[in-house]
Amino acid sequence: MRHYTHLRDIGPKGQAQFLKIASEFKRNEPGPLLKNKVLGMLFFNPSLRTRTSFEVAMMKLGGHAVALEEGAGVWKLETEDGAVMNADKAEHVREAAPVLSRYVDVLGVRAFSRGMGQADDDVDGVINAFRRHAKVPMISLESAREHPCQGLADMLTVEESFGQTQGVKVVLSWAPHLKPLPKAVPNSVLLHAAAAGCEVVVAHPPGFELGPAVREEAARYAAESRGKISYTTDQKAALEGAHVVYTKAWGPEPRVSEDSIVASPALRGWMPTLKHFESCASDAIFMHCLPVRRNVEVSDEVLDSEFSRVVDEAENRLWVQMAALAWLFGKA
Repeated sequence: MRHYTHLRDIGPKGQAQFLKIASEFKRNEPGPLLKNKVLGMLFFNPSLRTRTSFEVAMMKLGGHAVALEEGAGVWKLETEDGAVMNADKAEHVREAAPVLSRYVDVLGVRAFSRGMGQADDDVDGVINAFRRHAKVPMISLESAREHPCQGLADMLTVEESFGQTQGVKVVLSWAPHLKPLPKAVPNSVLLHAAAAGCEVVVAHPPGFELGPAVREEAARYAAESRGKISYTTDQKAALEGAHVVYTKAWGPEPRVSEDSIVASPALRGWMPTLKHFESCASDAIFMHCLPVRRNVEVSDEVLDSEFSRVVDEAENRLWVQMAALAWLFGKA
């Protein structure tokens, strides 16, 4: 039974195949490959692009999508084994996952980080609990550790912009925010860019390092794909010659309040402005997964500039997810 909850489910070669399928689907929609098939989606957290793009993907493929929101019309769910359920969680994943498996053909789950630290994120408890107990293929709609469909869309956007991903310099640059944010998206940018053979530079202030397990996994992918990875706390140096500037906020480790981060003049300077692009490659592009807080994470002048590919990037979620769904059903 196939699953796509983490990049390791497909690896660098699988990612290349997914991107090829997605590109073909974008040029020529494949029609009702998944006629009468049902995708069930369970959201523990809000969604705009993920929910909409998956619903449209299933419709275009001839199937149907059902969206459920945990705690809003659906019982609050317990995912910890051995829990004494005497609080507000009325149903356990041990029953919920197999029951949903009787109704749907593929099950997607979206569950952000619980904010309990890097080790807890690496366990990825919610998505893996459903993966253990579901009886149908699973797809991640974003988890504590990764956002694999976003990673695919990012690489499709890079490929469309430069004709390839191999050797493209991708700078993943930290950005300020009003609160600590999870690392699923920056983790996936690193992992997927490494798997695509990019030259990846991760730039962040001291104390905002990505986790060692993710860095080690990315290093393995880079070795396989002939990519490169480096890390720096010097944003200006990182941007020199960059083809892709990918900005994303994420929280420090250990987890602390970020009340002082936006107020800090030194850290506010990490927010991209057009000045940041002066040393980039002449054909550089800007990317962000969205949603984005304008003039906190990214300036208006960048988001509204010719560099910005954020809408193209969001559209590509549709095509890579169509490719992933076709693969899960053995149709690609």
